[in-house]
Amino acid sequence: MLLFATEVGQEMVVKMLLEKGARLESKSDAVGQTALSVAAMMGHQTILTLLLEGGAELESEDTCGRTPLSYAVFKG
Repeated sequence: MLLFATEVGQEMVVKMLLEKGARLESKSDAVGQTALSVAAMMGHQTILTLLLEGGAELESEDTCGRTPLSYAVFKG
């Protein structure tokens, strides 16, 4: 749920899920991205802030070795 809510930019849903204890480091099946990587890739700045304040790992790598930080740099 957290990954989907992040991908579609549902800030309030992400906030609620975090308050309910959603696992920040759950990864997608396809590439192994965390919600933080997805938020960075999609350019969802408010969700990025929520996830970082919630303790998401900035250096968590996906199956290609990319981190949320590398997605943010690529997105600009």
